[in-house]
Amino acid sequence: MATSITNAFITQFEAEVHMAYQRMGSKLKNLTRTVNGVNGNTVKFQKVAKGSANTKARHAEVVAMDLAHSNVSATLTDYYAADYVDKLDELKVNIDERQVVANSAAYALGRKTDSVITSVMENATALANNSSGTGTGMNLGKAQAMMELFNTNDVPDDQQRYWVVGPKQWSDLINLDQFSRVEYVGEGELPYAGGMTAKRWLGFLWFVHSGLETSGSTDRHTVAFHKSSIGMGIGSDVKTEVNYIPEKVSHLITSMLSIGGVLIDSDGIRIQKCAE
Repeated sequence: MATSITNAFITQFEAEVHMAYQRMGSKLKNLTRTVNGVNGNTVKFQKVAKGSANTKARHAEVVAMDLAHSNVSATLTDYYAADYVDKLDELKVNIDERQVVANSAAYALGRKTDSVITSVMENATALANNSSGTGTGMNLGKAQAMMELFNTNDVPDDQQRYWVVGPKQWSDLINLDQFSRVEYVGEGELPYAGGMTAKRWLGFLWFVHSGLETSGSTDRHTVAFHKSSIGMGIGSDVKTEVNYIPEKVSHLITSMLSIGGVLIDSDGIRIQKCAE
């Protein structure tokens, strides 16, 4: 390969892309069941039904629960984020410009990762829990109804329940006394300190995401889910190549990722529509 960029630079650039991807690229990836190093183009996630305890007579054999096993599959898709850099830009010695390109590639892959996950979430649209109607914003009634539904479905309350909302819904929450006043939540859970955009309330970790789906321009599809309800398969984590293209007198910088997602357990995810 004809290139004037040293191997050390290529290694460093790839490390910068990967670091930026892990740091700021995706908000949702670490909130799902993840399988790394997938071989092939599909990955299976196991589902186990609920078991029940039984009694037994003295010296008798125990009764097996006969748990029902099933699985769902995620199909992996390859994604690329590429751009040309003119050789005369001297990217290899311009640290600031190199970081700009590295961050741009990482953020593009991060947005695509979250887009894959939100597309999986949209499969739960039929399970929408539209308490208080779709024509209203986020309110206390919707939050309480979702908490009750998750408790009814025996979704574990193990600090792995999440609720991702849009910017408008976060503003709605700030206006709720029960969400933002110290008398209700205590000083440690106020949603203002340090510009906080995430907080735990009613058993969910609430946070803001700008990439959620909408119904037309009226209703934002906020999503309440448990980590175990969504699966994410990664065939190849973020990798980067730097190649010199003589015809363009430029280096082609390409970052790539192979991922796929699937809905695992519909009991642990609901969409709550909220007016924008």
